[in-house]
Amino acid sequence: MATGTLITIEGLDGAGKTTLAVALQRELAKRCVHVELLREPGGVEVSERIRELVKDPALDVLPRTEALLYAAARAQLVEQRLQPLLRDGVVVLLDRFVDSSLAYQGAGRSLGVEAIRTINLFATGGLAPDRTLLLRISPGAGRARQHERALAPDRLERESEDFFATIAAAYEQLALAEPQRIRAIDASQSPELVLRDALAALTDLPFDGAGHR
Repeated sequence: MATGTLITIEGLDGAGKTTLAVALQRELAKRCVHVELLREPGGVEVSERIRELVKDPALDVLPRTEALLYAAARAQLVEQRLQPLLRDGVVVLLDRFVDSSLAYQGAGRSLGVEAIRTINLFATGGLAPDRTLLLRISPGAGRARQHERALAPDRLERESEDFFATIAAAYEQLALAEPQRIRAIDASQSPELVLRDALAALTDLPFDGAGHR
């Protein structure tokens, strides 16, 4: 049975994850029969509705509730979309995955990284990325990019710089713990250089020109 490849993109808000994801999809599509781009929370109807809840600045979502909502959205996405795509040998680019919850809820919300890891192990059935691209940027630079977008900040984007500094430090710890899976990229570079470094970080993945492992 063909097995696909799961590539996740992580980092602070404003790091350029979506920009990189779209560029990577374009580049990898030149080499693979099928590349799918998905986001978290989202990707399927139930998860998209949960996305509206967790991002709504008008709602007072408690930390544990927030963590469980993200895990629930993730469980739906894994069962409904990720697992079928991977079984079909597809290369999947995913904008955020479990590492986001470990950093944001585990560290940022002080719920404990291991507690959040346990919740998400259940939610994902143990599914793990083949490679994670961590876009490294300072909280201040990420916030500046968000302001440049001229969009109203969502509920999490309204948090303090200290909150995001804690998350950035948590991402660094995750990268240190799993250097083979997580490859850090300097996100302060131009989009072209970020894409170059991302492609270089994927060269050792065992998928062939058809997108199969």
